[in-house]
Parts: sequence; structure tokens; C-alpha cells
Amino acid sequence: MKKQKLMTGALILIATFLLNSFVLLTEGYKVGDKAADFKLKNVDGKMVSLNDYKSAKGYIVTFTCNHCPFAKMYEARIMALDKKYNSKGYPVIAINSNDPVLSPEDSFDNMIKRSKEKNYSFPYLFDETQNTARSFGATNTPHLYVLSKEGGALIVKYMGTIDDNAQDAAAATKHYVEDAIDNLLANKPVTVTETKAIGCTIKWKKNS
Repeated sequence: MKKQKLMTGALILIATFLLNSFVLLTEGYKVGDKAADFKLKNVDGKMVSLNDYKSAKGYIVTFTCNHCPFAKMYEARIMALDKKYNSKGYPVIAINSNDPVLSPEDSFDNMIKRSKEKNYSFPYLFDETQNTARSFGATNTPHLYVLSKEGGALIVKYMGTIDDNAQDAAAATKHYVEDAIDNLLANKPVTVTETKAIGCTIKWKKNS
């Protein structure tokens, strides 16, 4: 009987942990929500916030990392998004929220190396506390959010993946992020507002 009670207690603890983890990973912004600004350390050592971009019409907030195969597959496309839309008022803001203890390749020093090797044209920020990822509800790398400035507020207009083919950019037939921004630039409603983010799960700190 005592052994059975211990097993029952252990199962309850496991179930509670899994439930709390599920809630943690599923909380966050929904399309139409107001997003809060943040201030995170860039690879150049400076603190960066969305408010620093005074002339921006919105942002392509991208949760990504160094190690994930999907992040690597989408890296060139993220760079292309900044090249195409930064001058139009929608810069890429890349954020790494992975715990470097669990994923050493995603340490801040390695972020600096990666950004230099690839010559990133956008900031690459370290979400050391993981609070920014939690507030957005980011779950994967990459996980993208298109924000639009409206009356002083940052409104979530799209969230999810970049396109419909992670393995082959040339074979993609649906370009969700580009379509969302093109719609916004044309003062039209975003037609597809949410898709499933495709990529590795964010590596959350064990004591989170």
C-alpha cells in the first residue's frame, strides 16, 4: 500500500510538471494582441529594444538559434527578409532564447561568432531570462512574429513559420511572412494570420 501511494504521488507530480510545462509553452500572444517592448543584449554588447527603431512601421521578430537544423535551413531566408523589408519599415529582430547550459552551441559567445560569420544585417539578441520568449509564446526555432505599429501600439499580425517548405526554399509555394508584410504595406488585411512554427523546441532552463 505504501509503495502504491508513493507511485501515485510520483505520477501526480509528473502530471503536474507536464501540465505546467504545457501551459508555459502555450501561453503568449494571439493574433491581434498588443505586444510589449523588450530590451535585450545584442551581439555587439549594446542593449536593443523595438523602440530604438523610431521610423519602423513594424517588425519581424524572429526567435531562432545557432544549433537547430531548421534554424540553419531558414537562416538565409531570415537574412533575405531583412534585406527585402528593412528599408520598407519592417526590420528583422532576431532573438535566441535557448539555455546555453542545455545547448552550448547557443551561448552568447557563439552567437557573436555566428553573426560575424554570416554577416547578419540585423540584431541578434540574447534572451537570457527567457522572459521575452515566454511573453510571446514562442515554442520553436525559428518562430516568427510580424508586428505592426498602430496608434502607438505593437499589434501581432502574424505568427508561425516563414513558408511551407523548410528543406527547400525554391520549392516553397506559400510565403507566409512575406505575404503578411506585403498585405500590411498595401493597407490590406493579412490573409493568413497564423501557422504552425516548424523547428526545434526552445531549450528551457530546467529551473524555469
